[in-house]
Amino acid sequence: MNGAWRLIRFLMIVLACLPAAIGQAQVSDDRQQIVATMHVHSTASTGELTIEALAERAEQLGLDVLILTDNFSLRYEYGLWPMPGLLKRQVSFPSVLEYGIKRYVDEVSAAQRRHPNLIILPGLEVAPYYYWTGSLWGRSLTMHNAQRNLLVFGLNKLEDYRSLPASGNPGSYSFDWRGALNGAPMLLVVPAVWLWRPIRRRADRQSLRRMVACILIVLAVALVANAWPLSQPAFSSYDDRLGYRPYQALINDVRDKGGLVFWSMTEARDFHEYGFGPLGTITVKTEPHSESLRETTGYTGFGGLYQDGRTIIKPGDLWDRLLPLPAHELRPTPVLIGELAFHGLSDAGKDLDRVVTVLSVKERTIAGVLEALRSGHVYAVGAGGPHVQLRLDEFRIVCQGGAKSASVGDRLDPAGARDLMVHFSITATDRGRHPVKVRVIRSGQVVAQLAGETPFLVDWPDATGPTDGRMTYRVEITGSGELLSNPIFVEKVMGDR
Repeated sequence: MNGAWRLIRFLMIVLACLPAAIGQAQVSDDRQQIVATMHVHSTASTGELTIEALAERAEQLGLDVLILTDNFSLRYEYGLWPMPGLLKRQVSFPSVLEYGIKRYVDEVSAAQRRHPNLIILPGLEVAPYYYWTGSLWGRSLTMHNAQRNLLVFGLNKLEDYRSLPASGNPGSYSFDWRGALNGAPMLLVVPAVWLWRPIRRRADRQSLRRMVACILIVLAVALVANAWPLSQPAFSSYDDRLGYRPYQALINDVRDKGGLVFWSMTEARDFHEYGFGPLGTITVKTEPHSESLRETTGYTGFGGLYQDGRTIIKPGDLWDRLLPLPAHELRPTPVLIGELAFHGLSDAGKDLDRVVTVLSVKERTIAGVLEALRSGHVYAVGAGGPHVQLRLDEFRIVCQGGAKSASVGDRLDPAGARDLMVHFSITATDRGRHPVKVRVIRSGQVVAQLAGETPFLVDWPDATGPTDGRMTYRVEITGSGELLSNPIFVEKVMGDR
């Protein structure tokens, strides 16, 4: 009898544990971690290595995904009043528009065929708009925001690239009333022809009439040349009052085409001065613009880990303030990624694996990569030493004795449960022992600070968190490098009672 009772108790324990085991198996088996390097330039724009060489290097380093973001357009011009279209100086640098969009996409496809184990995405770094202030004659000429960039990828058609609304891209220009007005000087040809015709009665005035006709024709040609091409960009580089309208236009365009768009390195500053002799100094600058995350909507995410100073990812700062906002189609949760800004191996201390984004994908395909980025199933990692990085093997919020759980990018409905447990496992890529410090950040507040060595496994109970509203949990890990996770959301599902 005692033996039968022990068997019944054993079966009851097994059955009680099955929901948790099944739930955890579904989460872990549903997705797999792969490593991506993002914000990489090739010789199609300002990089030193060809697409093929980048693919080879990525494979040598054991990377799974190479996301290229070559400069879309680096065409700039400045014109002198009153004829800025005719009296102008144009400057251009290597970019995808100069290289050829089709050539660029075809070379990526060819490299993908040669490297089937590596996922390669063609992408772009786009500065939709720059503008001038000051004047050349006043020795105060300044170009603003040439490096206020967005990263764009996931576009499927060549036309999607060709029509991107960005400065320097004629494919996005349109013909409107301004173009018609700019072409109006051609009407001066009509009186010029009338004046040119021979007059028998007043032959003495023939030379004067034809001289006026020539002046009208020269004037018409000059005015049209000044306005050419008659099609116009959506946003003028001589208008400094546009704010974030050009950037929102690009975000909307990419989003409508099914692509992904990320704000790039919003806290970095770019400043250069160029001397032009008696004309003085021309300043080219881009100020930090972290407010872009608040002033625009519809973007996928932002670069939150890169080799520069950053504040918006600190506990309680801008990112944490954006996370609790109600999710809807115009303001989705901003997804944090790691940005490398790689131009070549000559950059001191940089290689393709220096900063990576680890993706939890449902399938090892381009579609799987895009889905993970769009949904926030990612975390960003910066190396702490030569080719040594931390890995967040597991990070989840668990409740109801393990029966319910959620991991990065997912949502958990605790259904009133108050036994929330923060569970995470941290290792190093060399499988060695490295010191780590972990901060658990709940809704912008640091609720736990833990320290140890890799491999580091922790179950931390959070009995103080409210369960009647929306909470976000994320971790910040330092020590051997830096690791920033995207959040896990804990909130009551609408409609539940």
